[in-house]
Amino acid sequence: MRILVIEDNRDILANVLDYLQLKGFSVDCAQDGLSGLHLASTGHYDLIVLDIMLPGIDGYQVCKRLREDGQNEVPILMLTARDALDDRLQGLNVGADDYLIKPFALSELVARIEAILRRSHGSRKRQLKVADLLYDLDTLHVSRAGRPLKLNPIGLKLLAVLMQKSPAVVRREVLEEALWGDDCPDSDSLRSHIHQLRQVLDKPFTTELLHTQHGVGYRLAEKTDGV
Repeated sequence: MRILVIEDNRDILANVLDYLQLKGFSVDCAQDGLSGLHLASTGHYDLIVLDIMLPGIDGYQVCKRLREDGQNEVPILMLTARDALDDRLQGLNVGADDYLIKPFALSELVARIEAILRRSHGSRKRQLKVADLLYDLDTLHVSRAGRPLKLNPIGLKLLAVLMQKSPAVVRREVLEEALWGDDCPDSDSLRSHIHQLRQVLDKPFTTELLHTQHGVGYRLAEKTDGV
């Protein structure tokens, strides 16, 4: 499970990161609202832990933008030092799934995260989307413009990484690590699998989604933006 923690208090952030990683979660973090919003909008996360009082834009604004502008349905657990009813209602009204009042026990944080994940996985599809390309992570069904696409296991894994990072460029070494860990085959293996993926994703369609940044890596995006 991949979690994004947006919290500006360094001590709280360090404790939360250490504890979540100890419990087996993969964790990214941000220390201000704009950075957190960017990560939440461009990455794929199973849950966001979001502090309300943040520099830049506050947690309410981050949550509201994700829900309204980005139509992002990732579960959000808000952290707040405010225990007034109006404050809690405001968080829920902008789209938060739950809230936790500071100070809190790390064990309760994990218990609430696990409860939210159980509920969300029962009601929400884990689906990646880039332009007209859809990938259901639960059924492993891939389609573009409503047309089913067939990929082998390595192609599916490669596609998941590229879609999760879209529209960013993913470096070759990152892709090789995701596919093979420390046991990477020869240097042409990744290029071969990228070629196979491109044949399935792009060749039958008029618009290319898979782009090469020579000497760096690959990106999956609707437009190349000069890359």
